[in-house]
Amino acid sequence: MTIDLDAPGLLPPRMTAADDGRRIVIYGDFTISSVFQPVFSVSHRRAIGYHASLRAHDAQGRHMPSHEVFTMAARHGDMLELGRLAESLHLGNFHEFDSRDAWLFLNLHPAALMDTVYGDALIATLKATGLSPQRVVLEVPEQAGGDTPRFGAIVGSLRKAGFLIALGGFGAKHSNIDRVWDLRPDIVVLDRGILAQAAEQSHLARVLPGLVSLLHESGQLVMMGGLTTDREALIALECNVDFVQGQYFAAPDFDPVPPKVAAERMDALSSALRTQTVERERAQHARLAPYVAGIESAAARIAQGQDIRQATHDLLALPDAARCFLLDAVGRQIGDNVLPHSHSSQRAKRFRPLLHSEGANWARRPYFIEAMRAPGEVHFTPPYLSINEAHLCVTASIASPAKQGLHVLCVDINW
Repeated sequence: MTIDLDAPGLLPPRMTAADDGRRIVIYGDFTISSVFQPVFSVSHRRAIGYHASLRAHDAQGRHMPSHEVFTMAARHGDMLELGRLAESLHLGNFHEFDSRDAWLFLNLHPAALMDTVYGDALIATLKATGLSPQRVVLEVPEQAGGDTPRFGAIVGSLRKAGFLIALGGFGAKHSNIDRVWDLRPDIVVLDRGILAQAAEQSHLARVLPGLVSLLHESGQLVMMGGLTTDREALIALECNVDFVQGQYFAAPDFDPVPPKVAAERMDALSSALRTQTVERERAQHARLAPYVAGIESAAARIAQGQDIRQATHDLLALPDAARCFLLDAVGRQIGDNVLPHSHSSQRAKRFRPLLHSEGANWARRPYFIEAMRAPGEVHFTPPYLSINEAHLCVTASIASPAKQGLHVLCVDINW
């Protein structure tokens, strides 16, 4: 069904009470009500807030997209009034909906944010409903307001009034980390598109934890919404986000989610993540076992005085071995990289200035630091971008006795 945008004779929107006592807005033939979708804290295993949205029905009880109702309101000059009523609707219903200390998440229209009296009007509505600003999270679209000082000042004044600020849609289109640094939101909501790409491409899923870590170090809590599948939910947990939301956990509803249901869902998901992690580590251990034996044998030969090229011959014959190199006790490379006999790639040719590493200082690299901390043990780095050919690799390393103290033998493994 489509709405007749030019329907004549619409009465202005008004708020009233439904039969069950909940507040509703009547606009023409449409009944507009509030629904609330829980926002879960992964660590707390419960809903710590609810995201408000509108649900509209026509006179026959058929569901109508709320944006179509607002489009109609805009055509009839009722957009501002309907928007304010919708906000009052959420605040009033939430006050009855949750009597504890959960947050109410409200999406803000960019036009409302540029209104300098918006904050005062919102605070007045809060006082009328008995809610404090500290209970309300105002979600600001990442692209809203541009880089204007006025926009930043308005967001700052809302924060000063006690509201929490969430920056929504981060990671979409032209997002920059300086946007986070300028606005200093309390919560950053990652764009749904990031999640969709990570679910399809494993190398992007590996990048997400770093992005979340960067936001944490910048002082923000991180939320991932729009979760609909097991795969997406596991990615969210693996990224160490603070909050999750989506149909996978609970749909928007008129009633709060029972605490037991939330805890059981979180526990099941955490258990699945542990199982996935164990299986991944088992597979990784099996894949890396030949390299453990190979690097230990090569290190023993070098300690006995054998040339690195001869000592690493068998190690470099392993399928994914990319190169071996030797470091002294301060992390400087002794000689050049030793490559497999079959080594030849277009990538190597493109990154030729980085291929020769004699005398390079790798003292800051984890493979050197960890090897020097525990000599005689084989250490593996997490996957990272190798500077030699700018490709993903894992480095195994072991520190062994040498004439000048210790030296560290390393092997890069294509990942």
